[in-house]
Amino acid sequence: MEVDLGQLRKPCSCGRAHNASVRGIWIEEGASRRLYEMLTEGELREFTAPVIVWDDPTSEAVEEILEDVLEICQEEICLSGNPLAADNRSVEILEETLPEETDLILAVGGGTIHDLSRYIAYERRIPYISIPTAASTDSYLAEEALLLWDGEKKLFPAESPLYVFADTNIFSRAPYRLTASGISDLLGRYICLADWKIAHLASGEYLCREICDLEYRALKDVTRRLDDIREKEEDACERLMYGLLLSGLCVQMAGSMRPAVSAPHHISRLWEMELINGSTDSLYGERVGVATLLLEEYYHRFRRAIEDGVCLVVPPRKQEPEFFRQKFGPRGLFESVLRENTPEPLLEVDPERLRQALPEIAEILEEIPSGEKLRDMMEEGGCRQTLGRVALSGQLISETLELAPYMQGSLSFLRLSKMLKIAGE
Repeated sequence: MEVDLGQLRKPCSCGRAHNASVRGIWIEEGASRRLYEMLTEGELREFTAPVIVWDDPTSEAVEEILEDVLEICQEEICLSGNPLAADNRSVEILEETLPEETDLILAVGGGTIHDLSRYIAYERRIPYISIPTAASTDSYLAEEALLLWDGEKKLFPAESPLYVFADTNIFSRAPYRLTASGISDLLGRYICLADWKIAHLASGEYLCREICDLEYRALKDVTRRLDDIREKEEDACERLMYGLLLSGLCVQMAGSMRPAVSAPHHISRLWEMELINGSTDSLYGERVGVATLLLEEYYHRFRRAIEDGVCLVVPPRKQEPEFFRQKFGPRGLFESVLRENTPEPLLEVDPERLRQALPEIAEILEEIPSGEKLRDMMEEGGCRQTLGRVALSGQLISETLELAPYMQGSLSFLRLSKMLKIAGE
């Protein structure tokens, strides 16, 4: 399928003109052949020194499929690592090995290769092409790179891909754990979209309902095809890849991370940073999925309290710097977390406005599938569902819910719940 980007750029009921920087997206069997044709006789023929960037396992798995593309590239750079990390060391290696005359990067791989490629493309001021090898993440269209820099995870400005060529012959054959991680990541959208709509009610933050509807439709398409995805049926796998890429498109359309990043992703990042837990080799989407289950239970508890008339609004309280020093200082994150949470977003929320919005907030929370339904979908999709399955202790739950909102200075319902109290608890 070719994604109709023109449809996404039409005038919107939200009053904003949406745009997407990516010029074209193809999700289909043989997309790599389309890439070859564009490089040799199409819109990409102006580039005379393209370079493929991938890692050892990817090279072994897809070299034959990309044989024609490889032949016309100036060079291939095969990064090594067990596993390969998106860190400053890998950035240094890529910078040193990428020829000066390179005018186009072909990123062939998953999230790590794309983070490295988009960062270098931005630094070199050259475009890059995305060739996803797994439907495992929604970050292929990201305009930022998440890198481990001197031991700290940081977001850096990066280049968004010029085109995306998602070849079903490649990504549908990826190890299924990667595909299941993509399903989990997508299911986190239920919480993410609820957070965005609730933030709009509580603070007047911009919201585009048409973008929300696009994401909900993509979720529906994927969740009704989970068995087919698990069987690696091509059309169903393409639906999953579309849903993941759509998240990145919606971010570009909204001009913010709101359509794709919220409380489940804040929790995933908290666990990834190993602030309160030990080392885990879990995948990003796996952590998002487990976080989604934790948040469903937490959010629905407040929904029931609102419906029962026992949810009270309390004035917001600004956390003192010492709190951030104590909780985040041991990992050297004190300054960055304090900066991220200044000003405190809860101080922008009028308690009376929040009190009046509670019935509508309960209706939004009702839209989040129940834990039972989410677990059924995750079971059907072969996704990991418990903290233990992602190498995390169940004792981390309360501290996770306390600290995760501070991983980003946006307003999620998890953060907003710091202004709510359930009578009798």
